[in-house]
Amino acid sequence: MSGSPSPSAARADTSRQAQKERTREAILAAALELSQTQGFAQTSLRQVARQAGVVPTAFYRHFAAMDELGLALVEQSFGTLRAMIRDAQRDPETFADIIDASAEILVRVVKQNKAHFGFVARERNSGSEAVRQAIQRELELFISELAVVLARLPHLDTWSAEDVKLASGLFVRNMVYRAEQVVQMPDGRPDLEEEIKRKARREMRLIVLGFEKWDSHSG
Repeated sequence: MSGSPSPSAARADTSRQAQKERTREAILAAALELSQTQGFAQTSLRQVARQAGVVPTAFYRHFAAMDELGLALVEQSFGTLRAMIRDAQRDPETFADIIDASAEILVRVVKQNKAHFGFVARERNSGSEAVRQAIQRELELFISELAVVLARLPHLDTWSAEDVKLASGLFVRNMVYRAEQVVQMPDGRPDLEEEIKRKARREMRLIVLGFEKWDSHSG
C-alpha cells in the first residue's frame, strides 16, 4: 500500500540531504582555501578531498571533475555581489544614486568575501579555460543586467541598446579593477578603503560626464 513516508523515513531523508549539502560546502571551502596559495588550476582533486576530509569517491558524488567545481566557485563568487548591486539599483532616479550605492556596496561585499573575489581575480586570466569562460559569462551577465537599469536614466533612454551596453561595460570594468584592489587591501586600513571608494566614485562620474554629449547615431 503506497502512501506518505513515515516520520522516521522523512527524518532520515532530511538528515542525508543535510549531510550531502555539508559535504558539498566542505569541498567548495577546501578548494577555495587551497586556491589561495597555489591557484585553482594547480590544485588536484585528491588535495581538495584530503582538505575537505572526504574520500575521492565522495567528491564525485557532487562534482564530475575539478572544472565543474571551479564553475560552482565562480557562481558562488558572483552571486552575492550581483544580488546586492541589483537591490541597490532597483529604483534609481539619477546616476548619483547608482554611483554612490555601487561604490559603497562593492567595497563592503568584496571585503566580506575576499576569498571568493581573490579566486576570481586570480583565475580570470590564468585559470583553466572552462573557469575563465565562466567568469567572462558572469561579467557579461552583470553588464547586461546593469544595462537594463541604465537604459531608464536621462540621456541614455534614447540610446541604442548596443551603446547602453557599452556604457554598462565601462562601469563594470571599473568595478572589477577596484574590486581587485579591495582583495589586495590589508585588513584594518579604513584609509585605503575610503580612498578606493572615493576613486571609484570619481571614475564613474567621469564616465557619466560624457553621456550627455554622446550621440548614439554617431558611432
